[in-house]
Amino acid sequence: MLGLPDDALARVQRSLRTLERFPRAGRVLPAPWEPARCLIGPWPWMLLLYLHDQDDDAALVVAVHDARSSSAATGALS
Repeated sequence: MLGLPDDALARVQRSLRTLERFPRAGRVLPAPWEPARCLIGPWPWMLLLYLHDQDDDAALVVAVHDARSSSAATGALS
């Protein structure tokens, strides 16, 4: 079985650091994912879906999708 490397969590955390300075960096996804946004993760196929809580100024990761899948949140963006 294929899996992620041992440092996958650290790589994802580095990808999310962008949100510290630019909490709305990703594009808003269409329904049914709206108002979630997405960033490309440490690999081009990894989508990090998140919500920005303006009151707490926090980014909350709500899902990780494989962009190669037809059911990925960005499937409707094409």
